[in-house]
Amino acid sequence: MRTATPQQLIEHALAGSSAEHTIALARVGSSANLRWANNTLTTNGAMRDVQVTVISFRGTSDGVATGAITGTAATLEQVESLVTAADAAAAVADPVQDATELLTAAEATAPSEPWDDPAEQTSIEVYRDFAAELGEIFTRARDRRQVLYGFVDHEVVTTYLASSTGVRLRHTQPSGHYGITGKNEALTSSAWVGGATRQFTDVDPAALETDLIQRLEWSERTVSLPAERYQTVLPPTAVADLLIYAYWSAGARVAHEGQSVFSKRGGGTRIGEQIVAPQVRLHSDPAYPGLECAPFVQAAASSNVSSVFDNALPLRSTDWIADGRLTSLLQTRHSAGLTSQEVTPAISNLVLDVEGGSGTTQDLVAGMDRGLLVTCLWYIREVDPQNLLLTGLTRDGVYLVEGGEVVGAVNNFRFNESPVDLLSRFDAASATQASFSREWGDYFPRTATPALRIGDFNMSSVSQAQ
Repeated sequence: MRTATPQQLIEHALAGSSAEHTIALARVGSSANLRWANNTLTTNGAMRDVQVTVISFRGTSDGVATGAITGTAATLEQVESLVTAADAAAAVADPVQDATELLTAAEATAPSEPWDDPAEQTSIEVYRDFAAELGEIFTRARDRRQVLYGFVDHEVVTTYLASSTGVRLRHTQPSGHYGITGKNEALTSSAWVGGATRQFTDVDPAALETDLIQRLEWSERTVSLPAERYQTVLPPTAVADLLIYAYWSAGARVAHEGQSVFSKRGGGTRIGEQIVAPQVRLHSDPAYPGLECAPFVQAAASSNVSSVFDNALPLRSTDWIADGRLTSLLQTRHSAGLTSQEVTPAISNLVLDVEGGSGTTQDLVAGMDRGLLVTCLWYIREVDPQNLLLTGLTRDGVYLVEGGEVVGAVNNFRFNESPVDLLSRFDAASATQASFSREWGDYFPRTATPALRIGDFNMSSVSQAQ
């Protein structure tokens, strides 16, 4: 069996399907990573894989049935197996609710890369400068009797999308992230720093080291505090942790059915309502500098926030919240028909801007008489979808602030808060900057957020997590 190009795999899928219409996507992933522990590089690796999705569409007496199958495929024979399975699934499926007309080539007007170009790749070479500096950081950490652990990953995914209606689109998505955890020699305190990048040329390992050193120095003094509401500064990474969950919860159909914080009492959605402070803007844009992402819909399956019928639909800059008002929800063409709103599909980046926000996280800390600085959050789960109440834990550094200065580290907490409510209650915001969610960044790495200062953040119980 001979390995085929992604274009050949897709064209073979379209030609071999017996369905009335077919969509095929090929995602060619190339990744490279480094991992280290105890101040020593432990593993490195590079991988490449090809995932092909075949979606078959069959007309019925009362609608359209679909079958969607995704699998690893590098040869034409492997694609034939996917096509057979997708056609068979569509043949026995019931009609779907989200059926709409598939886009034609003339309607698929989003920017696209040259179809015939090969998939792009990354390699360990992307870390050449980063790895050299990392070795020097390991040496200095040993001298300070500190130990470092961490992981970096870089991935390039090239997606080819084609349909029996003539669509041919291609998009390349580079993404990467890095994280370093530092501990003291006794392993009784820890601190984390990390972020996202497209190419690793903008990552400064020395700056990461400086931040780790400072946080571990803060941890040399420890203070036990009870659970209560504290004035709290959430850095951009923690704000991203919370807002990504809110974004994923902003499905229009779920809101229309009365199941979310974005549902209107009595029926419908809250689009048009003031839901947060008036200086807040939450938006997405495929062309946002530094956070560039796919300019067209790529859906391997339908869900509450996506539809396979919308594949190739152009994406544009979208305000989800503007001037504090809910302006859009994650809308497929099907849900837009239900809600009588514009079609606003999900976009794989998210930006929070606060009018008047300025300075840095440290500037917000300097403005506190007494409170907490939280490094990052983790194990975030939903408690109540009706108000988007979330619970979770603090991690790798919660610091006590007195007189505008950090004076020590405190115990971890469990928190209970709603990100929608927090966007109404904050009392100060820094400037927006590129950020990285510690909890969700592996799945959604492209965010830009400010730090926020909350007057009464609810630390609901003390956590024993160390």
